[in-house]
This record gives sequence, structure tokens and C-alpha cells, in this order.
Amino acid sequence: MESCFPCLGGANNKKKRPPEKPQIPPASERPKIGPSSSVTKQDSFEVNKEAANKDIILSNGSDHHQIAAQTFTFRDLAVATRNFRPDCLLVVAIKQLDRNGLQGNREFFVEVLMLSLLHHPNLVSLIGYCADGDQRLLVYEYMPLGSLEDHLQDPSPDKARLDWNTRMKIAVSAAKGLEYLHDKASPPIIYRDLKSSNILLGEGYHPKLSDFGLAKLGPVGDKTHVSTRVMGTYGYCAPEYAMTGQLTLKSDIYIFGVVLLEIITGRRAIDNTRAAGEQNLVAWMSAS
Repeated sequence: MESCFPCLGGANNKKKRPPEKPQIPPASERPKIGPSSSVTKQDSFEVNKEAANKDIILSNGSDHHQIAAQTFTFRDLAVATRNFRPDCLLVVAIKQLDRNGLQGNREFFVEVLMLSLLHHPNLVSLIGYCADGDQRLLVYEYMPLGSLEDHLQDPSPDKARLDWNTRMKIAVSAAKGLEYLHDKASPPIIYRDLKSSNILLGEGYHPKLSDFGLAKLGPVGDKTHVSTRVMGTYGYCAPEYAMTGQLTLKSDIYIFGVVLLEIITGRRAIDNTRAAGEQNLVAWMSAS
């Protein structure tokens, strides 16, 4: 997902109070309906759980567990933002899928699903989405301080680096968001793409996890892992997952450890501008 446009006016963002433990509906409650070729404002989506860990299928027409996010046509968003002009009133952020990028419809709909069912102070809030023709856009709450990566790696000349207390506050709050995904969601959610660029900061440096296109439903019952092709960001991926394709909740814990090293050292997980033995943050720290 790319092209984040922080602008839109007047979107209705009323939300119902979510249940304490969000539930993915069992297969027996879901009708066998094929995916729609287009999306209108009346459409809602529900997930086929068995497909969610393979090729996720989102279909419309169900009366159960409907996604509450508002839907928009591409024209709605283009008109409201004056064709995505950067000088629009900063109210929400609009994120547009790069049609030439690696992520596609599957990742887009996974993110819509996850952020519609999951609600926590440390997860970014989804206001709505657009799936109009070949256009795919997400409408988020606007996070005015940008990403953690911006502050750790590329601070502007007039911006002081994060102090120690702020860094620890961000780390603790990000951990709470991850804990919610692992311990409160049912079945648990494996985030899989935790990194400093996906931790967005609001007023007071309040962090929220974003970008859930790679998220997976975790193992349930007596299962210990989810088998899937290896995806994620180089430098963050847990070695056992990279070698076997067996994804577990511990895979996220490893990634959180990498992010914590970034927060503590101010270095990137992978930095090819450094000396050969220092380019991989985890390897460098292990050898130190």
C-alpha cells in the first residue's frame, strides 16, 4: 500500500462500542457466496475463516458480522479532497493501493476486515474504504506526527530526537497493541509486519499500529502454527519462520524485539550505508 493522502472533510466517523473480544464467525454461520466484482455503498463484507490462512475470500450479502466501515466511491474521495491535493484540510488520511506494487486485492481486503473487526487504543482506526473498479483506497484517522521511523531515522532539522521516556512510552504502547491482537482477538491475530514505519504517532506521541495487509489468523485448538509462504520485511522476519514458513505468535514477538532495538539504538533494522558487520542490526547487536 502506498500514496498516503492526509486530507478529507466531513466523513461520518461514529462507531459502536466493540465487544471485549472480537470474534471471527465460524464457517457454519457464513453463506457460500462468491466474491463480488464491484463494491457499492450498500455492500458489506464477511470473512471465510478457512480461506483466511490461504487465499482470503471476502463476500457480500451476509446478515451476520457485517463490517461497519463506511464505503466510498473513488469519485467521493476525489471530490472531497479536490483530486487529492496536498493542501486540503488535514482531517483523515487516505491511503491508496499502488496498482503496480506487490500488494494486491487480497492484502487490501484483509486490512479492511482486520481494522473493521478489531478496535483498540493502539490500533489505527479505519473510517472507510473504496473498492471502486480498479481503485483501492483506505480512509484512516489522521496521525499528525507521522511514523516512528520518521522520528528515529529521518528527523527534520527543526525536530529534536525522541527522548528516552518518549521512546519507552511508544514501546510499551505498541506492545499493548500487539498483546490485544494475540490475547484478546479470537482467534488470535498474527500481525507479521510490525516495523517502525508501521507505528504511527498521534498527539503526545501516542502510537498506533497500522498496515494489516499481511496479518493472519493464528493457530487455534491443538495447532501450534500456521503454514504460509514467507512474507514480511527483510531484517525483521523471525529466522524460524523464514526457514520453515511456520508462522506463530512468537514470530511477532521476535519482530517486536527488532523494533525495540531500533527504538533503543536509533538504528535501522537494515542499513546498507554502514560497515559490512553493522548493516544488520540484530547481527550487529548479537556480535557486540
